[in-house]
Amino acid sequence: MNTLIDMNPWNWLDALFDMDNRVTRTMRARAAGRFPPVNVFLDDNAVLIDMELPGKTAKDVDLTLEAQAVVVADKPAPVTDEKGESVQPKPAWTRRLELPFRVNAEKANAKFTDGILRIELPRAETQGVHRIAIAG
Repeated sequence: MNTLIDMNPWNWLDALFDMDNRVTRTMRARAAGRFPPVNVFLDDNAVLIDMELPGKTAKDVDLTLEAQAVVVADKPAPVTDEKGESVQPKPAWTRRLELPFRVNAEKANAKFTDGILRIELPRAETQGVHRIAIAG
């Protein structure tokens, strides 16, 4: 790692270009579907997801629980087309998070507080290992 003292002007330019590339990669990542930022906490019993959605409310977000994934999407307001018909536009962003285990949809809950969407997904109780008889 170079220090400021031993860096020549060309190294300064390299450092600036490197910083610009990192910022550009971050912006591309957000545009590619890794937006909004998410923190995921996992233990043996549940998954806790905190999603940063500043300026949004519970009415602005659509939350769907699939077999082993949770999908959070922007819920845009309906728009009227040229014919005067109401059209539902595509979401501006969608975030799909794969889960490491099945969750109990009956006990799942979500809460919106100060621009943070907190999703709690308890693990589904498993029945253990099952043997399956093979016919033949």
